[in-house]
Amino acid sequence: MKETIHSVKPSTQYKREHKADYGHERIEILYEDADIIIINKPSGMLSVPYPGSKARTAIEVIEKIMRSKGTLTAHHKPFVVHRLDRDTSGVMMFALNEAAQKKITATWHTMVTERLYRAVAENPHDEKKYLPDFGTINDPLAKNAHHMGYVPHDANDKSPTVAARTHYRIVTRGTTHTLFELSLDTGKKNQIRAHLSSRNYPLAGDENYRAQTDPFHRLALHARTLAFKHPVTEQKMKFEVPEPEEWKTYVEKGDPHPQTPIWLEKRAKSAMPRQSSYSSGPRSSASKKDLRHMDFISRGKALRKKY
Repeated sequence: MKETIHSVKPSTQYKREHKADYGHERIEILYEDADIIIINKPSGMLSVPYPGSKARTAIEVIEKIMRSKGTLTAHHKPFVVHRLDRDTSGVMMFALNEAAQKKITATWHTMVTERLYRAVAENPHDEKKYLPDFGTINDPLAKNAHHMGYVPHDANDKSPTVAARTHYRIVTRGTTHTLFELSLDTGKKNQIRAHLSSRNYPLAGDENYRAQTDPFHRLALHARTLAFKHPVTEQKMKFEVPEPEEWKTYVEKGDPHPQTPIWLEKRAKSAMPRQSSYSSGPRSSASKKDLRHMDFISRGKALRKKY
């Protein structure tokens, strides 16, 4: 069952109408053995299903590929070990048996030696709020009613929080946007998006965190690098898929007059006052009851009648 039009975000509806492969995004398999599979997940594809959703997921696509090769069994299939947000692209791992899944999830923080993201974020309007070239954001995160992570700033906000640490390095600082490289000590939901937006750096294309630009018509967040020790062989492995080249070019060039994102256009239209069909002229003194009993010509004269 498809989502109804009124229930989708404007950015999602735009992709549905303009993205050629919407709902048919393809994964790229980077590596596969008996215990793990490494993929490059496209932006727009869910990692795993959630209750009520009928959208295609990365785990579903892997199962389909394995089924076509005759390698899918009850014990040899993809198992979740971590997630990427739907609109985040990049390197992702799945276990291929339950034993590997348990080993990976139990030792994730020691097994994974490097996990890097690249992101394009809007610059703060005030240069005094610019972040230094590198550093750590360690603000705790809470969740709102829509299960989106955020950094509480209100002293009266009593929402429960969890610890979160994001290390960052500025790759390219442009006049309007900045290209970040980021790594996580903690992998909390929406961590990078929430941490950067709390420092006045919302990611480009991020409708949920009030971005003002959407230059790539997608969330500008990409999981670039994943390095780890193999859960069974303990071999050191590293996989890297660079972010789109246009990201760095865009940041270097700057965008002083960006196109208005679709969600801001929708918001502006919904905020416009509704006008009557006859608002440009004087209103008729005839009542609705009178108008119903008039013929076409008489009704037209009554509607044009001045006070």
